[in-house]
Amino acid sequence: MNPDFWHQRWAQNQIGFHEDEPNVYLRRFWREFAGEPPGRVLVPLCGKSLDLRWLAEQGWYVLGVELSQLAVEHFFQEWGRQPREQASAEFRCYSAEGIEILCGDFFHLEPVHLEGVTAVYDRAALVAMPQDLRESYAALLRSLLPEVPQMVVCIEYDQQAMSGPPFSVTPEQVGELYGEKFQIDVLNSSDVIEDNPRFKQRGLTYMQESVYRLRPRPD
Repeated sequence: MNPDFWHQRWAQNQIGFHEDEPNVYLRRFWREFAGEPPGRVLVPLCGKSLDLRWLAEQGWYVLGVELSQLAVEHFFQEWGRQPREQASAEFRCYSAEGIEILCGDFFHLEPVHLEGVTAVYDRAALVAMPQDLRESYAALLRSLLPEVPQMVVCIEYDQQAMSGPPFSVTPEQVGELYGEKFQIDVLNSSDVIEDNPRFKQRGLTYMQESVYRLRPRPD
């Protein structure tokens, strides 16, 4: 999936993945998962998610990474904040009031960008990628943040009934991507198809949504 796909989705406002309020699992499980602030949270492929603001309001420092400049600009506009801007070789950085968003290609991240990160919150990144990119994404996170816990939200459905994104990610696939380095716990799993009529209209009969806690395994 090339970057033009996502630029087009944002340009045409085809952003059904955007939630109009902070994610229910984030609000329910974050304290259990991450403990008390402060800390620095990485939110990959963050879009203009209200989760960023919720985390900052709880006292966390937030680092988002987003490909679409339009999404980043909309985030700050809708928040009513004028961000500071700074350009580097790989990213343009926007920041205000404890939230920093790196606008650019996630796969260009380096250790210097992630200094101080103590947790990863992935609601929409893993499920946004086809299999080959998914494996590269997980490998990069394992490499850059091997000792950092992750909270990951995935959906599972019949991939033959609907093409992604969002893509179906099974528990077995989560284990293949992360099991060697992380202990994987399921915080919640439920069928949410009745809450997602647009996916029922596309032919799905079930959509299992699961929240995983990934804890680094001791060496």
